[in-house]
Amino acid sequence: MDFAQAWQEVLPEIRNGVTGMGVWTALNLSQPVAVEDGQFVLGLPNESTDLSGHLKMHSTKILIERAMASKLGIPIIARIIDGVTVADWEMAKRKDVEVRRLQQQAIDRAKAEMKSETSWESVYEGLTRKNAGILNKSLPQNRAKFYIEAVELVAEALRTSPITSELDERNFARVLERVAQYADVPSVLVAQAVLEKAVEI
Repeated sequence: MDFAQAWQEVLPEIRNGVTGMGVWTALNLSQPVAVEDGQFVLGLPNESTDLSGHLKMHSTKILIERAMASKLGIPIIARIIDGVTVADWEMAKRKDVEVRRLQQQAIDRAKAEMKSETSWESVYEGLTRKNAGILNKSLPQNRAKFYIEAVELVAEALRTSPITSELDERNFARVLERVAQYADVPSVLVAQAVLEKAVEI
């Protein structure tokens, strides 16, 4: 059955299942736009899009989906859009793609930040443990031994986890400051030693 005809046939049934002038008005103004990928696309004229919330209410949406699914004989998800033309539906799909792209971008960024945080955090904690295991920290030779081992540890981390973001830079700097604090060496010299060590083959 044609989806537009199906909509006209189920509309009275849906109206009987809802109450309120707003939702009635929205149903009366709505127009079927398409059935695509299991979605029944229902649009409202641009001057009436403020009524779309009535159609998106869970109870109303369920009524629409059940009625259209029964009439068309396929599972249906109701999609309410602004506009009543196929061009409006194409625009809505393009917006969907952009929203998904931005969501994926945010997820990827969060994962990268978590990975960076975890990687440099483990180095930071490793330095803390290494320093805690040093006996007679006040002796310069022991601090020097810690310093040599710490530079190697941080340089290796830099080789395996290159700096690719501002967050990486901040976490790397935090680690360098920790080495400087424990070894009693200026942080600039620590950074120099690590950077030189990291490029050694």
